[in-house]
Amino acid sequence: MSQLPDRRLLLVHAHPDDETINNGVTMARYVSEGAGVTLITCTLGEEGEVLVPELAHLAADQTDQLGEHRIGELAAAMAELGVTDHRFLGAPGKYRDTGMIYNDEGNADVPPDTRKDSFWQADLLAAANDLVPVIREIRPQVLVTYDQYGNYGHPDHIQAHRVATYAAALAAAASYRKDLGEAWDIPKIYWNAMAESSLRDSLRKLRESGDTTTFEGMDPEGPLGPFVTPDKYLDCVIEAEGFIDRKMNAMKAHATQITVDGPFFALSNNNGNEIWGSEAYRLVKGTAAPGPDGLEHDLFAGL
Repeated sequence: MSQLPDRRLLLVHAHPDDETINNGVTMARYVSEGAGVTLITCTLGEEGEVLVPELAHLAADQTDQLGEHRIGELAAAMAELGVTDHRFLGAPGKYRDTGMIYNDEGNADVPPDTRKDSFWQADLLAAANDLVPVIREIRPQVLVTYDQYGNYGHPDHIQAHRVATYAAALAAAASYRKDLGEAWDIPKIYWNAMAESSLRDSLRKLRESGDTTTFEGMDPEGPLGPFVTPDKYLDCVIEAEGFIDRKMNAMKAHATQITVDGPFFALSNNNGNEIWGSEAYRLVKGTAAPGPDGLEHDLFAGL
């Protein structure tokens, strides 16, 4: 076995761009510190909207070439963050983006008709078996993925949570599928989180600036929905402002999905990048090692 870095982080995401939005600063920070950072992306994001008019023909209901295009966007984004080990679950395109609808509550939900090759329809054990050998190969001390709701209800995010959780358990079992590598029990597992206080502060600043359309309908003083995590449930906050430019450049690399005049950059321009420079996590396996403020500021704290 080749020599592994002392610290190893594995992230499991549903589509290209999810990793940058949720963990761009975190990934850039750990790369800069010499840690091993491995990204697994479960689909190519074939069903995404195309925000670049001249590329509209790539959409799923036209030439259906968006997934192939997003492979290039992901590679460009990872180059901005410095991540050299990024892979697709099983193989590029093995699991297709399921797509999503908005339900009556305004949350993301499963479309009424899903394709047989969609990630949502994937056999859980088969998909987990595509991740187990990666876990056993890179032997991460930290795994980052979504919560059981996929943070906002997208079926592929929920499935990524299930696959990552199941694969982590299987990879740790010494008697399970020895052909997939030597057992490895991941010491710490985190779920991505959107900190309530951070989002409310950002929304207030947006509204005070006169912007009433970005994140329209979200009241900074009202209910914010299930994708927001109350601060009391947060275990770790990574604030690496020195890497915010890399995150913003990586977001721009995902050009078909994130528009420069959209909500991500509106928040950045009005907020001095506060919301995107701070990435929050909930620890769901392992022992927390908080600092004086009651929070960890290093995913590897205590290891």
